[in-house]
Amino acid sequence: MIQPVKEKIILGIDPGTTIMGYGVLRVRGTKPEMIAMGIIDLRKFGDHYLKLRHIHERVLSIIESYLPDELAIEAPFFGKNVQSMLKLGRAQGVAMAAALSRDIPITEYAPLKIKMAITGNGQASKEQVADMLQRMLHFAKEDMPVFMDATDGLAAAYCHFLQMGRPVMEKGYSGWKDFIAKNPERVK
Repeated sequence: MIQPVKEKIILGIDPGTTIMGYGVLRVRGTKPEMIAMGIIDLRKFGDHYLKLRHIHERVLSIIESYLPDELAIEAPFFGKNVQSMLKLGRAQGVAMAAALSRDIPITEYAPLKIKMAITGNGQASKEQVADMLQRMLHFAKEDMPVFMDATDGLAAAYCHFLQMGRPVMEKGYSGWKDFIAKNPERVK
């Protein structure tokens, strides 16, 4: 008997307080396909709280349009400007709250992990990430967005796709000696 191909929709978000990027992947079996990517443009809002409301409304709208099964979101990296970090964290939190309000599980990925998963280089540029996604997902150069935030959102979704089915180790081990030291009951 032929098993039906399982389908999963992954929403990826690159949080921002000026431009927030998103990408949507459909995964059938082991084949990913980009179904959307774009930005939430927050530049016209002078007030930070209005930006947060707009993020909430737009993320809910994206969720209602594509009905994602999971959300992959880029975790903010630590910068020198504390106020910028606080605002970015709020933007990320509002996007996460929108997903949580629809019972969508969330996974955060560090920017380095996303770049490494897509390009093999944790220091890759936005352009390198976008170019690699375009090749892997086979979308036309003409479909490349003006704002790389959109491909960054798609990169979060693709990184999550790559992690699917891979067990997450609860304990990290630096080698066999470390494993034995942490698990003496399993070694006889």
